[in-house]
Amino acid sequence: MQERDDWSAFFTELADLSGAVILPHFRTRMTIDNKEVDAFDPVTAADRAAEQVIRRHIGARFPDHGILGEEFGDDSGSAEYVWVIDPIDGTRAFISGVPVWGTLVGLKKGGRPIYGMMSQPFIGERFIGDGRTSTYAGPAGEAVLRTRPCPSIAEATLFTTSPTLFKDDERAAYDRVETGVRLTRYSCDCYAYCMLAGGHVDIVIESGLKTFDIMPLIPVIEGAGGVVTNWQGGSAIDGGQVVASGDPSLHEEVLRRLAG
Repeated sequence: MQERDDWSAFFTELADLSGAVILPHFRTRMTIDNKEVDAFDPVTAADRAAEQVIRRHIGARFPDHGILGEEFGDDSGSAEYVWVIDPIDGTRAFISGVPVWGTLVGLKKGGRPIYGMMSQPFIGERFIGDGRTSTYAGPAGEAVLRTRPCPSIAEATLFTTSPTLFKDDERAAYDRVETGVRLTRYSCDCYAYCMLAGGHVDIVIESGLKTFDIMPLIPVIEGAGGVVTNWQGGSAIDGGQVVASGDPSLHEEVLRRLAG
């Protein structure tokens, strides 16, 4: 199989291709469809076009690999290598003209995350990781990503999409963390996790995620020295209740507060 540098080049190709089909739609009067009956779950032509171009490029290069995408489903079967795609993570931000959305692409081998990327083509930033190291490329140049030490929850900055999205006992569990931190910010979708990997944020807590919302970000977070689990401390690869921390010792405190 490919070496790390080759994987990085291929992920860069995917970022270029998806960005080229997404950007003509951004900040335009686009058509917005709703995927849900009793809720608002927007999807646009940009979401669909980006996933299609990513699928085609992967299929042409790796025809024996499986693919799981948000818009066009799961054809992974029993493949050893499976690509996980969220063509626009943060479609609500996308249709609102706010550039905190991103294209997520991850790769699993034998069910284990081995590579992931978040690409933000409007700003021109890419965050790529393999679980051992993570890198940034963008207007600020290139850099190795490292989380920052934050052993005390009282010094932490916390991100979540919105507290109103937590259901029933989830809200009480989340509040036990928020009341202890120094600063809380809302929204930012996948960008919050990348800011954690870059050492600007300490905690991200969310619930109701799908695997394509979080799996591509796991190698980026872990490669930068962070930790990402479910609220019980287990694997977050399948989504659901997810918590990420830049400092492993801080993560243990966050898990204790979530558990009450």
